[in-house]
Amino acid sequence: MITKISQRFQELETQMESIEASTHITPTRKVRIHTGSQVTVGGDQAIDEYLLLNWIVKVKSLLSEICGDDSHHFKQFEKAETAKKNIYMTVSRTFKNLKAVFSAAKEDFEGGYLLSLKTLVQAEVFDSELEQAQQFLDKEYYPAAAVIAGVVLETALRELCDREGISHSNLDRMNADLAKAGTYNKLIQKQLTVCAGVRNSAAHGKLEEYTARKM
Repeated sequence: MITKISQRFQELETQMESIEASTHITPTRKVRIHTGSQVTVGGDQAIDEYLLLNWIVKVKSLLSEICGDDSHHFKQFEKAETAKKNIYMTVSRTFKNLKAVFSAAKEDFEGGYLLSLKTLVQAEVFDSELEQAQQFLDKEYYPAAAVIAGVVLETALRELCDREGISHSNLDRMNADLAKAGTYNKLIQKQLTVCAGVRNSAAHGKLEEYTARKM
């Protein structure tokens, strides 16, 4: 997952360079104002606003995923974006401010300074463990597959409990507390209860209590 996020940063940096390359000077022209006199408008530095909007949406999505909507990086990016509504703020200047925030986030990510990296690393470990569980399942080592998948599930529930301020307990208790807190609905709770039951049966060698099924 970290590799994918790094690749996404690189893609958005490339798109940012394309936006910079679209910089141009608007043509000047004479316009008549309400007093009847004419004034010269244009001659300002401008960029492709469609490319900019496309880039902004993608960057906000990325920052929300890896930093969170309440993070300093995300809030600063939104602040820079909102500033374009100021009549004294040009699109070109707005882009420069957005670029500064994006570059800072990319630098912090690559330096390992983002708090959300804990979650990203954990997700990467989860992917690896689930791949291992899949390999055991493919080889029909069903108890091992169930136990490993159960460990991933319990670790994920612990992480959710930390986010919700819920105390750690056994898997069933955490599942119930998270559902009660509205983290997910009753249907998900029931599905996780079944998964927990399979893990427990596998861990205690009670093979007759669950059915092997390919994921």
